Amino acid sequence: MAPALTKSEEPSKLKPTFILQRATWRPPIAVSGEGIYIELEDGRRVIDAVGGAAVACIGNGHPAVKKAIKEQVDKLSYVYNMQLSNQPAEELANYLVNSGNGAFALCGFVSGGSEAMEAIIKLSRQYFYDTKQFQRVNYIGQTVVGATTGVVAPPKGYFKAMKSVCDKYGALFILDEIMSGMGRLGTLHAWEQFADGIAPDLQAIAKGLGGGYASIGAILISQRIADGIRDTSGFWKHGHTYQAHPIATAASLAVQKVITEENLLSNIRTQGALLGSLLNARLLSPNSPLAPYVFDIRGTAGWWAVEFDFDDIANKPAVDLKGDSFAILVQQRCLENGLAIMGFRGGANVEGTRGDHVMFSPAYNVKEEEIEKIVDLFIEGAEEVYREIAV
Repeated sequence: MAPALTKSEEPSKLKPTFILQRATWRPPIAVSGEGIYIELEDGRRVIDAVGGAAVACIGNGHPAVKKAIKEQVDKLSYVYNMQLSNQPAEELANYLVNSGNGAFALCGFVSGGSEAMEAIIKLSRQYFYDTKQFQRVNYIGQTVVGATTGVVAPPKGYFKAMKSVCDKYGALFILDEIMSGMGRLGTLHAWEQFADGIAPDLQAIAKGLGGGYASIGAILISQRIADGIRDTSGFWKHGHTYQAHPIATAASLAVQKVITEENLLSNIRTQGALLGSLLNARLLSPNSPLAPYVFDIRGTAGWWAVEFDFDDIANKPAVDLKGDSFAILVQQRCLENGLAIMGFRGGANVEGTRGDHVMFSPAYNVKEEEIEKIVDLFIEGAEEVYREIAV
C-alpha cells in the first residue's frame, strides 16, 4: 500500500473524525469531483492522476452513469440474489461473458477485488472437490503486477509456459486482473495482450468494472469450470448479502457502456502513449537532475510507473533522504501542489527494503492537455523534493 498522501496537519487544526483510519495520518477530505478533478474541503483542486487506486476509469460525475444509478434507485434498490435475480445483473453478466470471445461461460458477482480473489480460491477448491480431484492445486498470477512492484509485465512466453505446467499437472490457470483488467492496459482483458493470448480458467476483476461508482467485483468462469460445477453440486457454494446488487450492477453496466460508446480504450491507448513519451523525455533529459536516479519507466495505455534507485548511489550525485522514501516524499509534495499519484517503497527486492516507484493510472477519457499538466506537476514535485535532499 502507498503510505501517506500528504503530511498530516497539526491536530489542533483538524476537525474530529470517528473513522478508524488505515494509517497514522489524516487524509484530506474530498467534497466533490468532476472528471479527473477533485475539490477538497480546504478549497484545493486536485488532479487525480491515479484514479484513486486505478479505479476511477471514467472519472467522477459522468452523466450517463449518474442517470443509470438514479433510474435503478427509482425502480429497484435491492433484492437478495439467492431469492431473486435482477435485470442489470443479468445484462452485466451477459456482457462480461461475451467480452471474452468464448473464454467464459459464467460470471459471479461480489463487492470488490478482495472478495473476488476469495471467491475464486473457494470456487477452485469447490471444483476440485466436486469433481473428486482432491490432490489438485492452482496457479494464481497477476497478468501484470501492479502496486507491489509498479506495472511489471511478464516476459513473452511466461504465461504460455505456466499454462503448459497447469495442463500437465491438472492445475487451474487463474488470473488476477483486479487492477490490470477492464481496460486499464488498453484492452478489456489484460491477458489479451500480456498472457500470450491464453485465456484463464478463472479470472478476477474489479476496480475498472464499476469505475468507483459502486462497490463491485466479479469472477469470470470458463466452460470447463462451469461444466464441472453444473454436472456435480450444480451451484456456487459461496455467498454475500450484496452479491449482484441491482444498483451496483446498473452502475457498472453504465460504466462499461460509456467505455464502449465513447471509444475510450482507443483514447487511453493514445493518451497513455503520450504519457509514456513525456515521462521519458522529461526524466531522461540531459538537463534533468533526476536522470541519474531513474531506474525504469514502464507501462502502456492507462497504467505507468517510474522506478527510482536511491539505494545504489555510486557514481551519482549525493543525496540525504534522512531515512525517508523518495517516492513517498514525491507523492506528498505532488498532492500539496495539486496532483494525486501513488508512491511506494520496497518493490525492488523480496525483503521489501529497496526501490522507490510512483504509479499513474488516469481515467480512460483523459485529454491530451490533462496528460501534459499531469507530467508538469509530477516533474515539478519530484524536482522540488530532489533539491531538498541533494547534498
